[in-house]
Amino acid sequence: MIRPFVVVASAAALLVAACASLSPYGPQMGGSGQGYSEQRIENDRWRVTYRGVGDPGPVSEYALLRAAELTLQNGDEWFEVTQRWIDGRASQGGIRPNVSIGAGSGSYGGYRTSGVGVGLGLNISGDQPTSTVMEIRTGDGPRPDRPEVYDARSVRDSLGARY
Repeated sequence: MIRPFVVVASAAALLVAACASLSPYGPQMGGSGQGYSEQRIENDRWRVTYRGVGDPGPVSEYALLRAAELTLQNGDEWFEVTQRWIDGRASQGGIRPNVSIGAGSGSYGGYRTSGVGVGLGLNISGDQPTSTVMEIRTGDGPRPDRPEVYDARSVRDSLGARY
């Protein structure tokens, strides 16, 4: 006989594996959805945002990938990150158990009671939201020799192959 717990645990593992195999890179769908969005600030300046869940590292790389794609789509060769904001939470999701212990007492009529309880909880809320916002300046011709200047084609080829 198959126990219900085994069936539920197996289904949950398959669901997590299916979600993990999907690539989250793409345009943002809706105001609070996951994905990239961009806003033109000036002719050669953009604000690129990537909203995702989980580790801030890949979310920052998705923002860089979108900046590279945007740069190339507009006929430029390089981009410079002039400002960057990363909103990432260290707390990751997944199933995290917690244990609590409680005690209490009470009285009703002439009777007194007391008790002790132990509780086990599972946080199955999933990964926490994270986002990266970058302001970039794009250009063509000789690339400036500064640390935050990227070759758009190299970034696209490198990160695009990974994601």
